[in-house]
Amino acid sequence: MIFTQFVDEDLGCASYLVGDERTGTAVVVDPAFAIEQYLEEADTRSVRVVRTVETHTHADHVSGHGRLALEHGVPVSIHPAAGAEYPHDPFEDGAEIVLGDVVLRCVHAPGHRPEHCAITVIDGSRAPEPWLVLTGDSLFVGDAARPDLAVDAREGAEALFHSLRRLLELGDGVETYPGHVAGSLCGKAMSSKASTTIGFERRFNPAFATDDVATFVTETASVSAPKPPNVERIVELNRGSFVGAQPFPQALAHAPEDAQVLDVRPIASFAAGHLQGAISVPVSGTRFSTKAGFALDLERPVVIAATNEAEIAHAVKGLQAIAVFDLSGFVDGAGPEELELVSIDELDGLLDAGAELIDVREKDERDAGYIAGSRNIPYRLLAFRAQDLPRDRPLVTICESGPRAVIGASVLAARGLDARAVSGAGVDDWAESGRPTVEFRRCGA
Repeated sequence: MIFTQFVDEDLGCASYLVGDERTGTAVVVDPAFAIEQYLEEADTRSVRVVRTVETHTHADHVSGHGRLALEHGVPVSIHPAAGAEYPHDPFEDGAEIVLGDVVLRCVHAPGHRPEHCAITVIDGSRAPEPWLVLTGDSLFVGDAARPDLAVDAREGAEALFHSLRRLLELGDGVETYPGHVAGSLCGKAMSSKASTTIGFERRFNPAFATDDVATFVTETASVSAPKPPNVERIVELNRGSFVGAQPFPQALAHAPEDAQVLDVRPIASFAAGHLQGAISVPVSGTRFSTKAGFALDLERPVVIAATNEAEIAHAVKGLQAIAVFDLSGFVDGAGPEELELVSIDELDGLLDAGAELIDVREKDERDAGYIAGSRNIPYRLLAFRAQDLPRDRPLVTICESGPRAVIGASVLAARGLDARAVSGAGVDDWAESGRPTVEFRRCGA
């Protein structure tokens, strides 16, 4: 058997190439929009991609199944409950895709979405039982999928409860490869580990802590994490007609007036000098695609501000992954505007002088400890809340370690507010320096 896992660090998504060495054929499971990686691996392994298999209709990234179909004639398999509008073959419970000795078998596992399926992989040259299982968005390492993206959360959670128990019918030694790792918004507390076993998850995964369906539903249906950015648009594209490759943006002398500027350079470069109105989301940081999707106005065209070709290529790939296709071009990111970065010690002085502190972390992060007097507005919501903030004093943003604070400050500065950011430090550093924080305990916690 040929088996390769691909992980998109920007989104926390995993996809797979599964093939049979003897027959020289392979399938791609849950492909990313950037399909070149699968074709290169197939060429390296001397196999031909003969089918795409989708575990479900993805909500956090544009699938590459359209590109594989349009550019290489690769057919697609997906469960009928997906309601796919593109040409496809049904992949229902118990159905098999036979590559030779290697067989992929469908296990319908609804919960995350009604059509969701896991896929057991059997290598007949080794044993007649499954060697591994691709769990898609059902069972993660140390977590389970969120149930609220396609149906009512409680309805999804009840279906997920039964689907997870069905996966436990597999042997403890079955290797388990999920559709997401840490960084994805499709779960709550998944591990950064890329694989596990059924036996390990049986013993340690909190999703199996109770056998009572009502308890599981209550705990699982209460999802505090935000939904992925651009989710409705992405689902629409992934369910609709095939989406082909998008044009690469061209170099521009300057950004068009109707476009928003996304500066993808490192934080220090942005702070030292950037274009007016630019929003900072460095490609060198974590979760670029997700952060950019939250920071941008997805109804407006985007100009990428960068330093070099590598930054541009990374940004284009990450933006197209979340269906940001309206890219007007790219420009040199250097400009006359500056963003003041402040330290924890400098923050003290700013607060004493009347600055307002904006905690841009999520609610559950803030509950663990926050600075008294700060206002909580997650960075992803600042564009919608900017009009509620004062313009007669400096605003200082803070997060856990700095990157989201800089994004938030750039969003506010682009709207004309006097914004600065705590960079290279955060609330934990404030607490570790001996300064006081406040904990918030919610009812029932």
